[in-house]
Amino acid sequence: MILSFSGIDGAGKSTQIAELESWLHRAGFRTRLLSFWDDVVVFRRLRESLSLKAFKGDPGIGSPERPLTRRDKNVTSWPVSALRFFLYFGDALNLIRTAMSQEKSDNEFLIFDRYIYDELANLPLDTRLARFFVAVVLKLVPRPDLAFVVDADPVAAFARKPEYPLEFLHRNRQAYLALSAFSGTITILEPDSAEAVKQKIRQRMLAELEARKLPALVMSQ
Repeated sequence: MILSFSGIDGAGKSTQIAELESWLHRAGFRTRLLSFWDDVVVFRRLRESLSLKAFKGDPGIGSPERPLTRRDKNVTSWPVSALRFFLYFGDALNLIRTAMSQEKSDNEFLIFDRYIYDELANLPLDTRLARFFVAVVLKLVPRPDLAFVVDADPVAAFARKPEYPLEFLHRNRQAYLALSAFSGTITILEPDSAEAVKQKIRQRMLAELEARKLPALVMSQ
């Protein structure tokens, strides 16, 4: 069963993934966690190096004590967008290969920390070309059994993880919502406390397992 978690930076994805993995392990299931940026994208190190040199952004992960100024996915010039079409298609093909390689494993759950959706949300979705590209990619890649977007108030997300301009977080959030409506396969987890979001994920998991007539999970804290 493939699960994916997406959303703006600072939304709380890592917290929810850790909670879900712990819950599944306590129920006796085996899981495999893959980071989309580390385990799927092609030419990752080269892309990161070129991005830092070209856009002069800060490397690393921001925190309230150490805010950063990242410049990569928030750069929206047409030359950069055109390059993204090429790179993201390569990532989509590698995602297919990665998912197929996991089919032979003995893990019941394959969890993705970010997915192809997180790249597609960087495209200018208001253009016909971008929407056509998104439609093609979504037909090609494996569809997660459950795809979650952890929604968040951009102001609160920026306070937790100050890396990108607040204006970009607002725009990026809207892109996720638009992508969700376009794909019809993404579950939006509306902004709420971490505990409330955790329970929503568990309830959605239980409903999916019941629908597939798979072994049920015991609700536990």
